[in-house]
Amino acid sequence: MKKFNLVTLATKNIRRKKFRTGILVFSISLIVSVLVFGLSFIINVSSGIERASARLGADLIVVPVGARSYAEEVLLESKSKSFYMNKNIINRVKKIEGVDVITFHTYLTTIQGVCCDVPEATVVAFNQESDFIIMPWLEKAIGRKLEKNEAIVGHESFLNIGLGLMDAMLFGTRFKIMGALDKTGTGLDNAIFTSDENVEEILQKGRSQLKPDEISIIFVKVKEGYDPYIVGRIIEGDIIEADVVTRSDIGKDITGALGDINMIFSITVFMASILSVLLAWAIFSATVNERLREVGVMLALGAKESHVAKLFFIEVFFIGLMGSVCGVVFGTALSLLLAKSFTILKNLPGGLNAVDRAVIGAAGFVIGTGICILGAFSPVQRIKKLEPLAVIKGELA
Repeated sequence: MKKFNLVTLATKNIRRKKFRTGILVFSISLIVSVLVFGLSFIINVSSGIERASARLGADLIVVPVGARSYAEEVLLESKSKSFYMNKNIINRVKKIEGVDVITFHTYLTTIQGVCCDVPEATVVAFNQESDFIIMPWLEKAIGRKLEKNEAIVGHESFLNIGLGLMDAMLFGTRFKIMGALDKTGTGLDNAIFTSDENVEEILQKGRSQLKPDEISIIFVKVKEGYDPYIVGRIIEGDIIEADVVTRSDIGKDITGALGDINMIFSITVFMASILSVLLAWAIFSATVNERLREVGVMLALGAKESHVAKLFFIEVFFIGLMGSVCGVVFGTALSLLLAKSFTILKNLPGGLNAVDRAVIGAAGFVIGTGICILGAFSPVQRIKKLEPLAVIKGELA
């Protein structure tokens, strides 16, 4: 004889009203998929900015006045930009109290369509003696410094530009491409790197807007015990030609816009959750009304109110589970398929790892099943007030 239990009975009850169950499962899956997709988007952007700023290895970034956004577009969004300031600012920054070590980069933008040059890309000229941004990756890649007329490409540039391990023309000068850097998780993955000793030759050929004694950006590490924000404000006060971006301010405009998106998303999910709770309440109210006589018979035969309530909550849990599973799968698939179709995600480095997606999926399960249980709570509680004999006689509607 087949063993009988509450789970078996709950499963049979769910199958009895397939259409009604399907509507509720579909509703839960929709709200969970929206939640998973939205959380994936927001966490992806936030973590991408955080990783990029952390991997730069600098507490402060000094740029020409008005070039804050340009610097972020290069460092975060992989965009080709040229902006310059006088090189003497380096020594002026060194003299600021609290500054520990500094290095500088010069950003050169190749000209698209010029014969023999690579397509438009950012070429980063860096000082190999002082650099602490690129050198750790360079030493890992080739184990030595770059020599004159040598270059190395970022991880994405190697794939996208298709240079390969061969010579390339940059500003009319032939450079030997020594290899590719490992993925850094910053916008610099799309750049081409060379030693700043090549800048003079590039200037002599007149193939760049750069002028002698100009650089683009200064990276600063502050001494232990000093507040980067305060040191940055001092630099801005003493050097009027420069703006300073602290590590925590990198991507501030993006995160500000993200906060607005997050608020809109939260309100939307909250309202949709209320609708789902009301739908669950309506469906389970109808279900309880239809099964009052069945419940009365069960109580009359000796079943406890807790057994009946448990039966209904098992049904609720299964429905919520089915909807949550569908929602998590669909929302995750959607976030993976559309990840690179959004400009903000396409340009930002990194992505969600397995742990991130597991946490988001768990949140979807909890909220999906929670909505179902919350909606069914009131109808199921009515069972405790039932008089079995009255229900069997049909005296309760």
